[in-house]
Amino acid sequence: MVISMGLLNNLVFRKMDAFIQYQNDLYNKNKRDFADLGSINWMNQWAMEYHEQARKELLDAIGATLLFKETKPYHNHISKGCSICGAGQWSCLFITGVCNANCFYCPASQNTEELPQSQGLTFETPESYAEYINHFGFTGASFSGGEPLLVFDKVVAYLKAIRQMCSPDVYTWMYTNGILGSPAIFETLGREGLNEVRFDIGATRYKLDAVAMVQNSIPVVTIEIPAVPEKVELIKELLPQMEALGVQNLNLHQLRLTRYNAPKLLKHNYTYIPVERPIVAESELAALEIIKHVHQTGLKLGVNYCSFHYKNRFQKAGFRKIVAQKFIYPEEIITQNGYVRNRNAFSLNYETFSIYDELNPKAAVPTYSLELKHKKYLISRHLASRVVVNNIAPHSVSEVIDFEPSDVPTDEVSFKIWQFEHIEKGLR
Repeated sequence: MVISMGLLNNLVFRKMDAFIQYQNDLYNKNKRDFADLGSINWMNQWAMEYHEQARKELLDAIGATLLFKETKPYHNHISKGCSICGAGQWSCLFITGVCNANCFYCPASQNTEELPQSQGLTFETPESYAEYINHFGFTGASFSGGEPLLVFDKVVAYLKAIRQMCSPDVYTWMYTNGILGSPAIFETLGREGLNEVRFDIGATRYKLDAVAMVQNSIPVVTIEIPAVPEKVELIKELLPQMEALGVQNLNLHQLRLTRYNAPKLLKHNYTYIPVERPIVAESELAALEIIKHVHQTGLKLGVNYCSFHYKNRFQKAGFRKIVAQKFIYPEEIITQNGYVRNRNAFSLNYETFSIYDELNPKAAVPTYSLELKHKKYLISRHLASRVVVNNIAPHSVSEVIDFEPSDVPTDEVSFKIWQFEHIEKGLR
């Protein structure tokens, strides 16, 4: 759901519904954060109405299955890696901070060599990363960057450690633009146990040369690209070639605006929706249009729309859960959204955990120390929110906790409880 700016302006003189207030705050925050970049085409009431109608028509035409609380439309099938991601069991290792491409949509700078890292944790040795996978129980691990093939030997070393130290069921994949790819490289990765390779062909002007090099050396081949509105017709034309080359999956991401990509992205005539991060409305429609085409033409490859809402909600909740499960007390509850709930007569306390490298100067005062064989971590347990409930009927609180509301609660206290208990449904 998107709240029109006109509606928000009409509500300023009366108390707002809590969800509308939350979205209004996001809108104002986005405008403040990007105010120095000049005029930005933020979503307005008329654009909102068009977008919602167009999205509804596309979803109806696709008849798509909507996974993960209706945030991920897909057709035919999705990669096992995507299923693991949605279940919160995925660790993504950024194995280098350098990239050899220059994509206009890239959300971050890719020009600094760094230690391999995941969730702010660095892993100097392959053994320390494999140990981390084991300890927290991840069932999937991927290599990203930057461009992993710039440090091919390092990818092989970390992949070998996973295969030697972790369960053989751990599913592994690598993201690449393919520029440095070769048949020998992909054969090596396949031989070392890489389950899937994902190509961003947007980095190579949508050429499929690198995809053709895989030739069954890696079991699953995926193309994963942002849904660029200007490239919809080109992608449609390439779909039969993708299938002929053995591509099983097409993952389409939603474009989003960052301070890094703003100078390039704002040159395009896009409409920006001010949610937790600014996202491109036309990118969503582009992804759904491509899924519709796959559906109507009877192509067999799986195609899914990886929306910002899916990534923002499920990936964050998944990591909170996987850390919390190691440190909660037996009587405590981990909510659907990954927070630890404590209750007393007067309030609901929602806590969360942060995990740091041992010598990280940004580490909060640690609550626990976790010392494994190859690496030591500091764990901080801290309050995320305290919701005062002593003046609310107990059954009202229980209703929000125990029975997920079909609609977002409108009063401030119930809305706050709902935010920490549940993952929001739908594309908003």
